[in-house]
Amino acid sequence: MENITMKINGVQISVPAGSTILEAARMAHIKIPTLCYLKEINEIGACRICVVEVKGAKSLVASCVYPVSEGMEVWTNTPKVLDSRKKTLQLILSTHRKECLSCVRSGNCELQQLCQELKVDDENKYAGEMHPSMVDDSAPHMIRDNSKCILCRRCVGVCENVQGIGVIGPNARGFSTYIGQAFDMGLGETSCVSCGQCIAVCPTGALTEKDNTDQVFAAIADPTKHVFVQTAPSVRAALGEEFGMPIGTNVEGKMVAALRRLGFEKVFDTDFASDLTIMEEAHEFLDRVKNGGVLPMITSCSPGWVKYCEHYFPDMTENLSSCKSPQQMFGATLKTYYAGKAGIDPKDIVSVSVMPCTAKKFEIGRDDQDAAGVADVDISLTTRELARMIKRVGLDFESLPEETFDDPLGESSGAGVIFGATGGVMEAALRTAVESLTGETLESLDFTQVRGTEGIKEATYHVADMDIKVAVASGLGNARTLLNKVKSGEAQYHFIEIMGCPGGCVNGGGQPQQPGSVRNFTDIRALRAKALYDQDAAMPIRKSHENPSIKRLYEEFLGEPGSHKAHEILHTTYVKRSVNG
Repeated sequence: MENITMKINGVQISVPAGSTILEAARMAHIKIPTLCYLKEINEIGACRICVVEVKGAKSLVASCVYPVSEGMEVWTNTPKVLDSRKKTLQLILSTHRKECLSCVRSGNCELQQLCQELKVDDENKYAGEMHPSMVDDSAPHMIRDNSKCILCRRCVGVCENVQGIGVIGPNARGFSTYIGQAFDMGLGETSCVSCGQCIAVCPTGALTEKDNTDQVFAAIADPTKHVFVQTAPSVRAALGEEFGMPIGTNVEGKMVAALRRLGFEKVFDTDFASDLTIMEEAHEFLDRVKNGGVLPMITSCSPGWVKYCEHYFPDMTENLSSCKSPQQMFGATLKTYYAGKAGIDPKDIVSVSVMPCTAKKFEIGRDDQDAAGVADVDISLTTRELARMIKRVGLDFESLPEETFDDPLGESSGAGVIFGATGGVMEAALRTAVESLTGETLESLDFTQVRGTEGIKEATYHVADMDIKVAVASGLGNARTLLNKVKSGEAQYHFIEIMGCPGGCVNGGGQPQQPGSVRNFTDIRALRAKALYDQDAAMPIRKSHENPSIKRLYEEFLGEPGSHKAHEILHTTYVKRSVNG
C-alpha cells in the first residue's frame, strides 16, 4: 500500500494512504481519546471527543473518520482541542446520572477515565434537565438504564452491523433521544438473542448483565445445600484481565483456588462436558451421514446462536444438533450421575456455572433442560460476576496458589479446552469423528483450516473414501450470510459450527470489558484463543474419546453415545419462534 507523509504535532511521519488521523496518530505513538468509535462497528464520528486541529480546516475535525492526505498537518494537543474535549465531557455529564460509587463500572468506565484524564473538575457546569431513569429489565440476561447512557450508539452498531439483528436503536429526537426498541417494547419481548455484545461494547454502566452473585453467596451460606461450580474454557483465558494481568493470560489454577476459597463444595471443569458433547455430537453426525439424516448438521453449543436460529431460521432448527450445550450437559450429569454416586438428592444441589456468555442466563430457563426433574443449572454467572465475587471477599487473586479441578467431573482433554475459540468445536469433533470413521489414529490433531478469527471459514477433509465439507461461522451476521448460501444451494456442507459471538466464546458478552482504545488496536480474540490452543497443545490427552472419566461415565451410567439414556439426559428440543419475539 502506498504511503503518504504528514505531520502530527510537528513531527513528520509516514503512514499508509487511506488511514484516518486516529490511526495515523496511533502509529506515531499518540493516543487520541474516543468514546463512540469502534473500528468496523461504529465509525460515525458523533461524540466529538476525538477532535483535532487540521491546518486549513475551518473547524475541529473528528479524527476517527477524517482521512489523512499528503502534506497534512495535524495538532492533537492544542488548548483549543483540549478545551473542546473538556466541554464535550461536561455536556455529556449534564444529563448523566453520576452515581459512580454504586455503579458496577466504577473504575472501569471509559467516561469516568476520560474525565480524570482531561481534568473535568466541574461536572455540574452545565447542569439542567436530566433524562428520566428508564430501566428495562425485561430480558433474562441484562438491564439497561438510560440515565447512564451517553448515546454513543456502540450498542446499536454492534447489534446491527456485527450481529445483524438490530432490535435496538435511537427513539425520539433531539434532547429526548433514547436507546430502546420499536414501539417501546421491552427487550425481552423482542427477538433479542441475549448475546450480550451490546454490554461488551458499552463504555459506561448503561448496560449490565443481571447480577446473580448474591444468590450464589446465599446458597453457599445455606447448610442444607450442596453448591457445585463449573467453569467454561474461555473464563480461564480472560479472568486475569480483571486483576490487571495481560490479555490472554491463562489463570486456570488461580481461578480454581479462588472458587474453593469462595466456598464452593466442589470445583469442576465444563471442559469435561465439552468432551461429553463431542461424544454425543460426533455420534449424531456420523449417524446422520450414514443413515440419511438432516444435513448439514449444525452445532448447538452456543445458546445465543440457537435462539437466533429459532427466531430467524426456524425452518433450519431440524439441522441443529439435538445435543445440549456443555453447560447444560454438565448440569444434567451433575444432578444424575454424580448425585447418585455421592448419595445426594438433586433437589439439594445448587448447580452454578461461570460462563463467558450472557445468553447462558437465558439458557438455564429453557424448557427441556431438567434431566433430573429439576433445572440442570440453577445459576449462571459471567466472568465479570466471578471477578466481582473474588474482589468482594478480599482475595488477593495474583498471589493465590495454582490448584486443580476436582474429579471426576474435572478431567478433560485438549479438545474440550479449545471449545472456547471459534473453530474449536469443529476441530474437537473432527478429532473424534475422523478416528471413528477410519478406525485409525490421527497423526496430526491440528485442523488448522478451521482455526483463526475470520468470520467464516471452510474446509474439505477426505475421510474414509468420502469428502467431508465443513464450515465455521462466528458472529450472527456471518451466520446469516453462511446459512443464506446453504438455503439458496450456493454452498453445501455436511457439518457447520456456529458461535453467536465474533471470535467465539473468548469474546463472549460476559467477558471482561476492554475500552475502545484497546479494542480498536488489539486483537483480543486472538490473544485469548491462543491461551486455549497453547493449553491444548501441552495436554497429555487431546481427544475427547480418550478422556478416562468420559469412558467411565459411559461404562457406569450412559451405556454408549446416542443411547436411550444419553438422549434422555444429554439431548434437548427446540422451538420455532417468530421474528417479533
